[in-house]
Amino acid sequence: MSEAESSLQIELDSGKRVKVKASNTLMRFAKPQPAELLAKAPAMAEEIDLDLVWETAPDEEFGFDDLACEYYGAQADAVQRAAMLWRLFEAPHYFHRRGKGRFRKAPAEILQQALAAIEKKKRVAEQIEAWAAELAEGRCPAPVADQLYKILFKPDKNAPEYKAVVEAAKRSQRAPLDLLKAAGAITSSYQFHWKRFLYEHFPKGTTFAPGIAAPAIEGELPLAAVRAFSIDDSQTTEIDDALSVQGLGSGTVVFGVHIAAPGLAFGPNSPMDQLARSRWSTVYMPGHKLTMLPDEVVQAYTLIEGRDCPAVSIYLTLDEASLEVKSHETRLERVPIAANLRHDQLDAVVTEASLNGEAPADYPFATELAFLFKLARSLKARREVVRGKPETFNRPDYSFKLEGKTGAEPDGSETVRIVERKRGAPLDLIVAEAMILANSTWGGWLAECGVPGIYRSQASLAPGIKVRMGTKALPHAGMGVAQYTWATSPLRRYVDLLNQWQIVACARHGRTAALVAPFKPRDAELFSVISGFDAAYTAYNGFQNTIERWWTLRHLEQAGIGELDAAVLKDGLVRADTLPLVFRALGCESLPRGARVRVRVTGIDGLTLDLHASLVARLDDAATPADDAQLDAEEVDEAADAAAPLALAIDVQDADNPAEGAAAAAS
Repeated sequence: MSEAESSLQIELDSGKRVKVKASNTLMRFAKPQPAELLAKAPAMAEEIDLDLVWETAPDEEFGFDDLACEYYGAQADAVQRAAMLWRLFEAPHYFHRRGKGRFRKAPAEILQQALAAIEKKKRVAEQIEAWAAELAEGRCPAPVADQLYKILFKPDKNAPEYKAVVEAAKRSQRAPLDLLKAAGAITSSYQFHWKRFLYEHFPKGTTFAPGIAAPAIEGELPLAAVRAFSIDDSQTTEIDDALSVQGLGSGTVVFGVHIAAPGLAFGPNSPMDQLARSRWSTVYMPGHKLTMLPDEVVQAYTLIEGRDCPAVSIYLTLDEASLEVKSHETRLERVPIAANLRHDQLDAVVTEASLNGEAPADYPFATELAFLFKLARSLKARREVVRGKPETFNRPDYSFKLEGKTGAEPDGSETVRIVERKRGAPLDLIVAEAMILANSTWGGWLAECGVPGIYRSQASLAPGIKVRMGTKALPHAGMGVAQYTWATSPLRRYVDLLNQWQIVACARHGRTAALVAPFKPRDAELFSVISGFDAAYTAYNGFQNTIERWWTLRHLEQAGIGELDAAVLKDGLVRADTLPLVFRALGCESLPRGARVRVRVTGIDGLTLDLHASLVARLDDAATPADDAQLDAEEVDEAADAAAPLALAIDVQDADNPAEGAAAAAS
């Protein structure tokens, strides 16, 4: 409309007038009308042969006007010039931009690489489209099946297999798990959870290399003058600990806690240490386990009955009347193991009444067990004074028995029996208090010797204050002890093995142990172990909870259980009375915490581990306040986490349209 020295006033097709810098003006023309030019130029640009233009373009920098005149002739009109600008701008692989309306053709080598990349992208887009179509039709391509767990849990979101699943899920409007199950990629929900765990934590497999032998302990260990016994389940093969009692009736009793001693046979940075450190801990699950050490090694050091076993022993001298600990001593020795007692065989007969003399005690080591039960209750009472409140066992433990298992590991077809075990049973209490006493005493002794260890501490019982691992001997408020370390399970936990090495150094060198202990104060390796162990141990416990939940849901199906009695936790979340199961039930959202309800099972999903249920009736009196005093808020939050749905890393919003991608690659 008008022009100044450095700017122009122009009128848009809408009639609006704007001011534009002259330097931003690429073309001037009188006809056709702007709208007509913008309609014709893109279509004409598509007809321009890029290869021909690239061949005829000069090697030096040029303007689009010059190339338009070269291609269309000296009298190229506005539409032809605009078409050339359009075409050059849309082909950066042929022509590099050098300024406003200025270009330079790409070197031949770079052009060929770019064209090859475009062709590859086109083929990948076509492959994604083909795979997505197969999945939507109910067939799973082999490359997708091979990467199932990576796609769902640790995806490369640029991988064609991932994009195919996302696109198929979006196109068919189905959840990824439902889509893959229908396509045959997931044939067993049990195997799905098991193989997912192996993919994440045992990608190289679960078997140990053949020919691994247990290192021998150098030197002769003295033989202890005790008859020790262990207390474990019948399935336990890694028998880490045993107990002994001497001097009953004399006024002074010597209580021994004897721990299996693999730390006497091999040390840090040895091949066996590297093997243990690669796993960090034994993994437990119903009907199977993955041991931290090879079974041949475990059997060499486990405290099996009828054998004199190498052990790291702590002897605590007690006043028989007051049960006060007068002194303690740690010895490296061979311990005669007289018996391996089993919970499942003795829990029914080793009762509180028999231990107190109110019922017959027809079982091995009855006198010793009676004293240890008395000691355990005394130790627990003292810890509760420090805690500031008693320990409560509101819920039972459960054990899972699989019937019909045919292979080395379960396959999900077995029949499961879930057996309830009361927490705090006499034998449980005896073992628990013995281990707490040994671990807290050893933790204090390490600190006295100036030798670092790995401790578990808790600053207080206030909400949100969690147990932490560290290298300092700090109080454990939850247990009510001045310090607490893990040192009583060296066959199945790496932290215990490391602490055993430190304890052995103290036993051999006393006050000078800090000079020769494998790990020194502020050793960075200790923090590395804490980090690695904590991550693995948390993941292993998470898997155990997952697979136990799967078996519990399977039990509901196998037993034909249609209704469950439960207690309300919060926000519709309920806990079953007789099974280790927390789930949401429709209709319970407004009920108070602790309310007793009966719910009907309406659906079970073994893949997502969801139990769908709805309220049938409230079993307690609605007018009576619900008893929620025994339901700890933090415990409720943990239960809610356990009932959370399966989390996938796949996101259907990531989908691109493969057809559009192929078209873009071809342009």
